[in-house]
Amino acid sequence: MGEALAALPDPVFVLTESGRYAAIFGGQDREYYHDGSFLVDFSLYDVLSQAQADWFIGEIRQTLADNCLRIVEYDLAAADVAGVDSNDGPATPIRFEGRVQPIRSPVNGERAVLWLASNITTRHEMEQRLRRLSETDELTGFPNRRRLMHALNEALTKYDTQNSRIALLIMDIDRFKTINDRYGHPAGDAVICAVSSACGARIKRRDLFARLGGEEFATVLYDITAAQALAVAERLRKTVADASLEPKPGEGPQVTVSIGVSVAGPNRRRSHDLLSQADAALYLAKTGGRNRVVLAEDCNY
Repeated sequence: MGEALAALPDPVFVLTESGRYAAIFGGQDREYYHDGSFLVDFSLYDVLSQAQADWFIGEIRQTLADNCLRIVEYDLAAADVAGVDSNDGPATPIRFEGRVQPIRSPVNGERAVLWLASNITTRHEMEQRLRRLSETDELTGFPNRRRLMHALNEALTKYDTQNSRIALLIMDIDRFKTINDRYGHPAGDAVICAVSSACGARIKRRDLFARLGGEEFATVLYDITAAQALAVAERLRKTVADASLEPKPGEGPQVTVSIGVSVAGPNRRRSHDLLSQADAALYLAKTGGRNRVVLAEDCNY
């Protein structure tokens, strides 16, 4: 039986409620796992940081309270575990899937769980890569509408009328249909890329600039007032105008953008509200002469 347990491809830990390693089986392939056999009789707090040990203890106790199988994911590197030989196993952090199951009988006088740790690093990296691709605009390389809506909805979920300040800018390239019709779609694509590069470079790292589709872009701004959001929008408008972008060098017309601005408030707390109001402001900017910035009206700032 001992040989059979040792042959398990993934490591299995018996962990007590207090966080002590009672037994360890399997996980002998050093391509995927480090040698943790020495951990028996050590506490999680002996080998992990306080925060990491607290997390594991929390998951153990939650599993015991639920009295059923639970599945968790976490990252752990050899450097995180005191005493592990980092040269004998994977060189980079491992993404683990932990399958945590309560054990019916006490272990060393304590309630305990069986913790099966599987290396899912390759799968996780592939999932992350696919997610990035699904949230990236193919033409410009900037986030797409899906990524922007996710970020906006997430921010609005945490919205606090007293402390939160969230603004949405919607920007449209002026007379883009004329550019496409007169100079062709490759020239139109080049203009889209040039505008996105110029504006994306002016956005703070924590804010989000995205292509909504076609010639339309949007930006989510955090921790910002209406006046500050207007200043950002004006800076983006001026950036495009000053860049002297032309669909065909020397032939014009000069590329400009119009921008509608909407700011979250007590009566504007859903993504649909911000989008529709920013769209309305953009329409006013277009009909008012283009190459303009307009703030959505009837806001409580």
